[in-house]
Amino acid sequence: MPKFLNILPVVAALSLAGAAFAQDAEQQPAAEPATPGLSMGEQAQVEPYIRESSGDWQLECLRTGTDDEPCQLLQEMKGEDGGMLATIRLFKLEAGGEAEAGAVIAVPLETLLTAQLTLAVDGQQAKRYPFSVCDRLGCYARIGLRAEEIAEFKRGSKATISIVPFVAPNQQVVVDMSLKGFTAAYDKVAPNPGQ
Repeated sequence: MPKFLNILPVVAALSLAGAAFAQDAEQQPAAEPATPGLSMGEQAQVEPYIRESSGDWQLECLRTGTDDEPCQLLQEMKGEDGGMLATIRLFKLEAGGEAEAGAVIAVPLETLLTAQLTLAVDGQQAKRYPFSVCDRLGCYARIGLRAEEIAEFKRGSKATISIVPFVAPNQQVVVDMSLKGFTAAYDKVAPNPGQ
């Protein structure tokens, strides 16, 4: 018997359990109101915000309620029509590892994942990076940058991100990433423990 048929009773039982739970939930009495004068709390949403800009880079931080807010660099690269072509979020890593910084580069869906992502600074030798994951918003490459690569970013004027569309595997989409303001922005970012 095919293996997928063995799972059918489990799926059916879970479906029925959900319906039974929904009926029980409808019959439960309403919850008592909170004790007067006491806050029962609410879910806290930690939203990123742009603290400042430096050239074409933004310093994106999370509010923590302390002076020690984790921050990263952000640049969104848009096409002439205003559509998003790529986004990079770059963060410093703690000293001692091979990489000085890490970055997550997001590109649109329908990117040919096996062609990988290519990154070059000022037309120098390009490096290729694999994609880690895709979700409903795009596909992501998680990359490590050595000290010498960060130095290239600081000296450079632009980097290029190249991807291959799934529907046109013989073509490349090249996106320019400005390095204007990179040094000033990078120097404001502290290493994020645990990144």
